[in-house]
Parts: sequence; structure tokens; C-alpha cells
Amino acid sequence: MIRALHRWPGLLALALVTILALSGAALSVFPAAERLAALQPETGLTVAALADRIRAVHPGVEQIRRSPSGRITAYWFDQGAPGAAVIDPATGEGVASADPNQAERWLTNLHRSLFLGDGGRIAMAAGAAAMLILSLSGAALVARRAGGWRHWFARLRGPLAGRLHVEIARIAVVGFVLSSTTALWMTASTFDLLPDGGAIPAMPTEVSGATGFALDRMATLQQTPVAELRELSFPYPGDATDVFTLKTDRGTGYLDQGTGALLAWTDLTGWERVSETIYMLHTGQGAATLGLVLGLMALGVPAMGVTGVVVWLAGRRGRPRIRGNQPAGRAETILLVGSEGGSTWGFAATLHTALTQAGQKVHTTPMSAFAPERYAMAQRIILLAATYGDGAAPASAKGFLDRLNACDRAADIPLAVLGFGDRSFPAYCAYAESVATAAEAKGWPELLAFDTIDRQSPQDFARWGRALGDALRVDLELSHQPVLPKTETLTLVSRRDYGAEVQAPTAILRFALPRVTLWQRLVGAGFARFEAGDLIGVLPEGSAVPRLYSLASARCDGFIEIVVKKHPGGLCSGQLTALEPGDTVTAFLRRNPGFRPGPSRAPLILIGAGTGIGPLAGFVRGNTRRRPIHLFFGMRHPKSDFFYGEELPAWQDEERLVRLVMAVSRVEHPHYVQDALRDDAAQVTRLIRDGARVMVCGGREMAAGVADTLAEILAPAGLTPAVLKAEGRYVEDVY
Repeated sequence: MIRALHRWPGLLALALVTILALSGAALSVFPAAERLAALQPETGLTVAALADRIRAVHPGVEQIRRSPSGRITAYWFDQGAPGAAVIDPATGEGVASADPNQAERWLTNLHRSLFLGDGGRIAMAAGAAAMLILSLSGAALVARRAGGWRHWFARLRGPLAGRLHVEIARIAVVGFVLSSTTALWMTASTFDLLPDGGAIPAMPTEVSGATGFALDRMATLQQTPVAELRELSFPYPGDATDVFTLKTDRGTGYLDQGTGALLAWTDLTGWERVSETIYMLHTGQGAATLGLVLGLMALGVPAMGVTGVVVWLAGRRGRPRIRGNQPAGRAETILLVGSEGGSTWGFAATLHTALTQAGQKVHTTPMSAFAPERYAMAQRIILLAATYGDGAAPASAKGFLDRLNACDRAADIPLAVLGFGDRSFPAYCAYAESVATAAEAKGWPELLAFDTIDRQSPQDFARWGRALGDALRVDLELSHQPVLPKTETLTLVSRRDYGAEVQAPTAILRFALPRVTLWQRLVGAGFARFEAGDLIGVLPEGSAVPRLYSLASARCDGFIEIVVKKHPGGLCSGQLTALEPGDTVTAFLRRNPGFRPGPSRAPLILIGAGTGIGPLAGFVRGNTRRRPIHLFFGMRHPKSDFFYGEELPAWQDEERLVRLVMAVSRVEHPHYVQDALRDDAAQVTRLIRDGARVMVCGGREMAAGVADTLAEILAPAGLTPAVLKAEGRYVEDVY
């Protein structure tokens, strides 16, 4: 509900909110510029002295105004002709034109009403209301994604557009709320929808009837500093019944022009002070610095608009359209999906279609939208859950366990959990298993025993579907065809071969960049943007399941590069290592933002073995800022599989790589990266204690050994890999 409340106002009102924000940001500059240009009066200058100076220069002065910036403007008649000027308070003389800045006037009309009068004001008020809804719903979504309000600034993961969207929101949401609420208040005030609340003193009925009392002798004007002045209006010439009207920060009063006596006075009411404060907060008049800050925050609106659209489009591409999706309150089956890259949504679509054809009313939604109180007609809940990293929740399941644990009691709705993962990973289906355990502990009835799907196997899914059909007493055949991302054709331009001497043929394959469209460049789709450490998915001939390989290059390098080892019986690795320059392969890009060096200048400790050197070499190649990088590289023998042996020494000479430590295992005295770390324990500990980031890439056994070794050598320093992971300073990409 909150996500929909955030998405649709944002998409529908994007242009209006953008105009509102950009024009407001531009207008925020003028109060600051006026403040800098205003001639400030000397300390202690009174309204009496100022008025006397101005009248001496302009005898026909009718009104003196002081703006919140301190600029003083006088208005007069000279031989029947009106005049106005910005006044130098030291002399009372005009120093600049009083005419409003034309650019400011144009922007103000655009900002307030789109040049459309009252109709435009209503439209812009609707834009302000949309901004307020977006701000509040967005804040709730940020808190949900971060794991609660207390973790507002927690480290994010995910695609760049989504992270940038949230980072801007974290900082600017307060400004958005303040600007939109004050805009709505001012619009309501313009249309007289708010109580007046002001108090104006009644015009005096008894005056002296005299004229010409000296300004510098009027006690009230003598006691009022210029810093408190808002407006001083002079009596109409020749009218002995008229009075001086004085408006200050404290209130409004009338002065007798013949005696200088204060005839009436009324203080500002609390309501007037609130209204003036809101005006100041919105316009920056009287608070120029705050206005500039809010203006800078407003510039985040178009950036958030662009990134929001990119995230929305990416979500639509990654999530198949669910036809016939029933409302949650009328569905018999609730299908909840926890997916990171989108593949689990494909299985959910297949299941949704099969259940619908079997006569079921099905509601399919992300696990993050779990709301059992809405499932009025539900007879069962089915969860399809992938696992991110070492057992973390995938993107669309954020906050699910918190909601499950927050339930006062389990609903009387049978529940089934199906996990998706890869058995070659230690944390195989760990998140789905934690969900099943939590549901059992909470007392949810079990529809089916916890089960798993290995490597997106259609056969495993069909088997589980038959078991589900038996439980539901329906004939359920799940024939799943994976929905792959849009692929590109990559052409091999060069290859370097290694490992034949040790019966481990491996190749560094370099492909040409495919052509990208203008739209792909704008939204970052396809291969328009990628970094070393991202993944490419290759669909081998004769298989429906893609294989993923870590990239050893970034877009700026001008090519796509991977390191592939031929595995015995390996379908994809066999086809890739058989390619010759000019041959092509079909592939797609998958982001891997959790495995990036990050923008910090802290040292990097890169640890890899075998083909795990690929993305690590890409990080070194891209280290143009000369960030200190220490590389621990495990290989069988330098004569057979010293991958990037030509480039690494050159990168050291260019200071892209500070130190290279090799561990060779196929020699008389085998040495592994774990041994190299132990040998260098003191320096590794010092680097990590000083803030270094550790990145590990390679086989899961090697990664597990590295983690154990680091736990051993870091123990005296009171550090562990688990602590470093929690701090975001220890990341793995294992296979």
C-alpha cells in the first residue's frame, strides 16, 4: 500500500513537482542575493532618524518599507509624479531602482500559478500535496528498507539508481516536507481557507488636528530601532485627520501627526506570528541561509524523479506481469515472493497461472508486502524465497521476518515455504529456511514441508508442484520456462590460454562492447553501464539455465572480459573455452553492487585464487586514483596459470597495485593464499585495523579457508570477519 502510494503520485505528478522544485530552488537564491546587496544601517539607528533623513531628500515621501533582508525602500510623490528607490540608510538617498527583478517576478508567477491564475495556484497546490505524500511515504519506505527508523543511515545495497534515490531522500526529505507543508498553508491562506487571526488597531476617532510635528521628536519612532521596522506610512498631505501608521516586528500602531503621541497599538497575535514564520520558512525571506539549504534540497527532486523512473522501469522489466492477480482480500491463495535478481518472480508467475487455471483465486505480491490482516478469504499462503549472499533477505523480502515476528499470534492459514538457491553455496536457501523456522516457531500451520529448488531447476519445481497439487487435491502441472533478461550478442576479439600443463585449461576471453541505444544509455540498461565485479549470464546451447561469470572489466575499459576455466563435463565452460576470435555468444548483464571496491580511499586487500582473479584484476586495472591495493593471488604454478602475469607488474609500476603476494600450490612446498595471509599476519592486521576493506573471490572452499585464517590472525586485535562484514568491510564473491 505504501509503495503504491509512493509510486503513482510520483509518476503522475513528476513534471509538476519538478517545475515546483526547480523554480523554488531558483527563487531561493534571490533572498540571499538581496541580503548581500542590502545596505545595513549603523548600529542603533532609529526609525525617527531614518525617516528624517529620507524626508530631507524626498519631502513628498509617503511610505518607508524594510524587507526581511534589511533592504530599505522609500515611495514618494514629486510634483504629482510617483517615485521609488532603494535607500542608503546612512544618507537617506536612493541608490538603486525599487522595481522588482524581472527574472524573480517571472519565476514567482511560474512557481505560484504556472501563469494560469487561480487555476494554476490550485494545480501547484496539488503538486505540493503530491510532494508531501511522496515525502512521507518515501520516508516510510526508506525506514523499511533500512530495517527501521534507528537505521536510517544504514549502508545500502542494490543497483545504483535505487541507492542514489534513497541517499538523496535520506538527506532532503526534511526539506521536502517543510517546503510542501508551508506551500499548502500559504495556498490555503490565499484562498481564505484559514482563519484570519490578525488584529488591527481601530482607527483613532480623536486626533489633535494639528500637523507638522518633527519626526525626530516622536518618542515612539525614537524608541523603535530600524532593525524592527516593517513599514512606516505617512499621513496624506493636507489631511489633518490622518495619522502615521507604524508596523514593526512587535505589532501595529497609529501616531498623531501633530503631537507625535501614540494613539493606538496592537501586538501581533500568535496566529500572525505562525503565519509569518511559515512565510519565512517557505520563501527564505528573513532566513536566507535556510532558504538556500531548502533550495539545494529541492534540486534533489528532479534527480529523485529520474532515478525513481529508472527503478520503476527496472522493476517492471525484472518482474513478469501477473495476469488475473486478485485483490488480497478476495484471494484464496496468497503467493508471496522474495526475489533479488527477478528469476524467482518467473517461477511465481508460472505457479500463479497454474493455480488460476485450477480454479483458485490467487494474489501474488512481494514478501515485503506481507499483511495477514488483509487476507480475509485466504485458505493458504505460499512463499517462494530466494537468498541473498550469506543468508540475507532478497530485495523484495525486506522486513518480512520483522512483520512475521511482530504478529501477536499466527493466523489459522496453512503456510508452505519453497527456497531457491544453488547447492554449491554454503548458505544454500538459508533465508528461506530461516523463514520456515520462524513461521514454525510462531505456530503457523504447515501446508507442505519446507522444500528447495536447486539452480532454478524446472524439474525440481515440477516435482514440488505435484506435491502441492496433492495437498490441494487438484491436478497441478508446473511447466516452467525461465524468463531471461534481454540478451546481447557478444563477439570474441581475443583470448589468452593458460593451464594446459596442469590439466586445468583456462582462458581470458575478451569481447567487443555491443552497440547500445540512446535509451539504454539514459537508463543504464543492457551493457550501457557496468563495473568490474558485475556478472554476465551466458545461456549455453542445450540448456535453459544461464551460467554467471564475474566481469574483469568495466565499461570505461572499452571491452568485456571474463576468466573461464573448463570444467569436466561443463556445458557452458566447454562452449566458452572453445570460442575463437570472431565467434559470438549470447549474454546478458546482471549487476552485482554488493561486490564493489567502493569510493573510499582506504586500502584494499584483495584475495583470490584461480579464476577468482578476474574481478580483482578489474579492480586493479580501474584503480586510476592510486588507492593502496594489496593482492593475494593463489595459483597452481606461475608457468601455467599466472593469469594477468603480463599486466600485474605494469600495474605495480603505475602504482595501481602496491603489493602482489603469490601463493603457488603445485610445487615441492605447496603454498595457499591462507598461508600467505598467515605469513603476512602483522601487516594484514595493521591494514584492517586502519580501515582496510577485504574482498575475496574464488571457490567456496578457498573462501571458507580465508575466513578461518583471518579470524585466527585478527583475534588478538579483537576483530573477526563477522564484525568486518557487519561494517561492510568484508565482502565475498564465491562459486
